[in-house]
Amino acid sequence: MTAKKPKKILIVDDESDVTDLLAYHLKAKGFQVEAINNPNGSIGLARTFLPDLVILDIMMPELNGIQICRMLRADSNLKRVPVIFLTAKAEENDRIQGLEIGADDYLSKPFSTKELVLRVQSILRRVNEGVPAEPQRLQIGQIVLDVDRHEARVNDQPLDLTATEFKLLQLLMERRGRVQTREHLLINVWNYDTEIETRTVDTHVRRLREKLGLEADWIETIRGVGYRMAERKVAACSS
Repeated sequence: MTAKKPKKILIVDDESDVTDLLAYHLKAKGFQVEAINNPNGSIGLARTFLPDLVILDIMMPELNGIQICRMLRADSNLKRVPVIFLTAKAEENDRIQGLEIGADDYLSKPFSTKELVLRVQSILRRVNEGVPAEPQRLQIGQIVLDVDRHEARVNDQPLDLTATEFKLLQLLMERRGRVQTREHLLINVWNYDTEIETRTVDTHVRRLREKLGLEADWIETIRGVGYRMAERKVAACSS
């Protein structure tokens, strides 16, 4: 009988004593663990490690847990990975914000490592019970995206998109109704290349709209912030 592969846990916390403690206890329970104290490297590590669950601190410098969770939820390969927030912030509004952006659980510091391990096991057990996978076919109006085949169509006609345009359109469709800042798009479409300016996002959105033709009005400009895929088609689009 082939042994089951251990579940993979990613811990992101800027305090090394916290990551060391959690890694020790989780490894003792048979989990494969990766820990990082630099939040800026967390998304890159998540994309290579492909964890089954992420334990994420909120209060971190430069890039906080809320921002990282949003990036995870916007990534097609990571969006369904369960997230447990681990933070010193215990106010109700913080718990609500964490859950609203897609966190699965919330534990306040100081915490019991035993309780945390039990919550990890409980969430993974629930996931393993078998939730049907989300279809990889997205449709908004006459725009259809087949993610598995990497094909796009508008009004049933093939749409010739570059790899970047496809990824940009996919992210906007998956996050329909939610504003995506230019910085957020840079991180998730261009992998946060510091040489790329935010106006590059505007250029790609303009080209994408040109290719979408009459369906371009689904993409809304939120002035001074970024873009979103509308809940309902608007009358006209602005560049």
